[in-house]
Amino acid sequence: MTAPGQRGRNRSGASRAPRLDSLVVLNSLPDPVLVVDGNGDIRFVNLEGQEFFDLSANAMEGMPLPDLLPPDSPVMGLIEQVRRGSRRVSQDGVIIDTPRIGPHHVTVQVATMGDPPDHVVLTIHERSLARKIDHSLTHRHAARSVTAMAAMLAHEVKNPLSGIRGAAQLLEENASDQDRVLTRLICDEADRIVALVNRMEVFSDERPLERAAVNIHTVLEHVRKVAQSGFARKIRFVERYDPSLPPVYGNRDQLVQVFLNLVKNAAEAAPESGGEITLITSYQHGVRMALPGGDARRHLPLLVTVQDNGDGIPEDLQSNLFDPFVTSKVNGTGLGLALVAKLIGDHGGTIEFDSQPRRTVFKVSLPMYDDSKYDDSKPSGESKISDAGLQSKGGRGSR
Repeated sequence: MTAPGQRGRNRSGASRAPRLDSLVVLNSLPDPVLVVDGNGDIRFVNLEGQEFFDLSANAMEGMPLPDLLPPDSPVMGLIEQVRRGSRRVSQDGVIIDTPRIGPHHVTVQVATMGDPPDHVVLTIHERSLARKIDHSLTHRHAARSVTAMAAMLAHEVKNPLSGIRGAAQLLEENASDQDRVLTRLICDEADRIVALVNRMEVFSDERPLERAAVNIHTVLEHVRKVAQSGFARKIRFVERYDPSLPPVYGNRDQLVQVFLNLVKNAAEAAPESGGEITLITSYQHGVRMALPGGDARRHLPLLVTVQDNGDGIPEDLQSNLFDPFVTSKVNGTGLGLALVAKLIGDHGGTIEFDSQPRRTVFKVSLPMYDDSKYDDSKPSGESKISDAGLQSKGGRGSR
């Protein structure tokens, strides 16, 4: 019998930890998780699974799995293996392909649930954490290479160009009409190169970043309004915001620049008819990244996702997408994503992407504002968006 005053303590006298909510744990996992019953119907899907399949829990729970995945999918075979007596099976290199999300190369694990005994747990590993870290560091190195290049170009290119342009103007004074066309061409080309170098000079700005508490929803709302009044007039926007998200510790103007670039790329990639951009915010528990050059680890709980339904990024560009001058646009300079990588790196955040036909996703992880560490106590905009405010905008709906 438990002695008075001992309830809630273990034998060593330490207080028991409060019982964990299994639903909260499952929704915190970074991988899609589904529970399938003995009839082949989906009984549960976590938040990451909803994002992966681009469907809500209301739409998926109760749906027969063959309505979500083709009957000849390797996933069906793995489930059958478990039902025949295997406790846990997994397979690498599985292609999950649906009309809604396109093809994804994943690792699938299926395990018995135990209670109820005819239920199985399906886990999808889209990409390893090590690979994500490797990608984020690669993007930071790309941004640093642009910074060095910008400093070099500003010093080594602009000065000679001013001399070339001045000489062409002197020649133009006494040139014939035919030669004046050539001197004007020299001046115009010199001006074009100087404009390009000026655009790159932002990469060499090493001044300390002025940061404060920033409401990321205010930033995204501003970006959406700018986009819909100009380059994204014909695009349908879907907003899925977490209304309880805390402020970002960042620079509002630079964050506007980051997401304006990402949304502009998404708008240009989206189809002319039926183009759609989805903006998502969420809180990811336990995400910490090691900072280059030290052992410090930074907490990056705030996740902002920009998704489009375009044709996807060409495979030959994906490995160098954040490098300068890498672009698939006819008149593009290839500096937009390089600038995005630099600004996110300046914030101590990370950026990664996944591109498949009809589903290209850019995910930006950012640090949260902590008023116990920083003096700034007033967010740039409201620190939270109310549930009522989200409902008035459609919540998980579209614009």
